[in-house]
Amino acid sequence: MTAHADREGRTDAPGRIDAPSPSEASGPAGSADRAEVLGLAGAADRAESAGRTGVWFIGARGSVATTATAGCAAIAAGLHPPTGMVTETPPFAENGLPALTDLVFGGHDTLDCPLSKRAEALADGGVLPHGLPSAVRAELDAADAEIRPGGPLPGDTRTDQELIAAFAADLTDFAHRHDLARTVVINVASTEPAPGPGDPRLPASSLYAAAALRAGCSYANFTPSTGLRTPALTDTVAAAGLPHAGRDGKTGQTLLRSVLAPMFLQRALAVRAWSGSNLLGGGDGAALADPAAAAAKNAGKERVLADTFGTAPEGEVHIDDVPAMGDWKTAWDHIAFDGFLGSRMILQTIWQGCDSALAAPLVLDLARLLARAHEAGISGPLPELGFYFKDPDGGTSAALAEQYATLLTFAERLRDQT
Repeated sequence: MTAHADREGRTDAPGRIDAPSPSEASGPAGSADRAEVLGLAGAADRAESAGRTGVWFIGARGSVATTATAGCAAIAAGLHPPTGMVTETPPFAENGLPALTDLVFGGHDTLDCPLSKRAEALADGGVLPHGLPSAVRAELDAADAEIRPGGPLPGDTRTDQELIAAFAADLTDFAHRHDLARTVVINVASTEPAPGPGDPRLPASSLYAAAALRAGCSYANFTPSTGLRTPALTDTVAAAGLPHAGRDGKTGQTLLRSVLAPMFLQRALAVRAWSGSNLLGGGDGAALADPAAAAAKNAGKERVLADTFGTAPEGEVHIDDVPAMGDWKTAWDHIAFDGFLGSRMILQTIWQGCDSALAAPLVLDLARLLARAHEAGISGPLPELGFYFKDPDGGTSAALAEQYATLLTFAERLRDQT
């Protein structure tokens, strides 16, 4: 993932972000009135066009976004099967999801390394198949041409409102030039520390999230960063009438925890302690070397245990940056539990994988599901997509099997509205 640069400067109006009134924002997402309020001239006309969908990545030149962009092109061309894409399984076959060939990619980033070069580096590291960057070079170059400068960069004196307006203008321009029916914004940037109390500036993730709403775009936060979950955006989120989902993608260690924790609970086995460790490199490892960023990341990992057991068992998760590992990660869990008559037992698990390859199919799933929800007029938080997140929106179980059942029910709802 790509880290955003530190911010400098202050704002004269650091409080809540201006939002349209509830009466102005009423009606289905994409309506002409709401589009005008949010600065989307012509959005209603685009919504009736035959269906190309924008996917706008925050952190568009990072490992996850590059893998997703290259992977989508490879699958659409028939070069590789859609392994890991839940939306390519039979329950999602007839619910109106946008085709992979109809996805148009763009995004924001603070780095300027071309996507083709980033893809070649990922292939050299074994993340992408050898030869794939060359095979999808045209698609990578097309997406790279749609990446705009992110921020705020050091020395940027623009206020939060000015930055939000600039980011939203990039999104609106993208939609107009490609005649998109709708755009989904997905944050896949590196984890940022949680904002401190009294911080006069919104964190970068919240600036991008606010811009997504202003541009009339649905939104997903695949990172532990703040995003929409700040009091400054509460009114804006409610007034926008747009679908949005979760926080912090569930790709490896927490995925396993969401399967194992319910097993212990259902078999009446008392978990005494649950500890874990992560070794990883790449941009994510470097970003999580910051203790504040690591704390934001670990909060989601711990939530699944607290939600399952009612309280988190003893133990912590540690994250260590090991640059030599590149984009690969090893996650180890040590679970101490009691059996019949107090017999003490231990379960240990080791998960080794590539976060980018694990995350990319989920990101494509979310883009398709949110676009379809937007088209169907569904708005607000989508706990039905909790299957994909460590820290999902409220109202969903922490158990993966139950989350999957909820997702299938949501798929049926989309199919009924096709």
